[in-house]
Amino acid sequence: METPVDHYYDAKDLPRFPEIAKEAPELAKKFFDWAEAVMADGALSRREKCLIALAAAHAVQCPYCIDAYTQACLEQGSDLAEMTEAVHVASYIRGGATLVHGIQMRNQAGKLSL
Repeated sequence: METPVDHYYDAKDLPRFPEIAKEAPELAKKFFDWAEAVMADGALSRREKCLIALAAAHAVQCPYCIDAYTQACLEQGSDLAEMTEAVHVASYIRGGATLVHGIQMRNQAGKLSL
């Protein structure tokens, strides 16, 4: 019998990510190959891509990705100031996206107002 958990997120699950391949190994291989190619040095360095991934992880609120890319950023030589700034950029974009949808609200209110 499983014991109940207090939360859905458990940091111990992050290393289990490869288990997603068990029932769909071909699709998982494509995903992991793609991930490796995306994060390789290119026009952007792996270090820069890890900072982007960390910011995106915060924007989509994935605790597993936050953990993974915090570690990756540190391993790639980023410092806490750079990482914090990247998170602020993500927060700014998310906040701006929320605010700009206020125009949609204004448009709809204008149509519905008597």
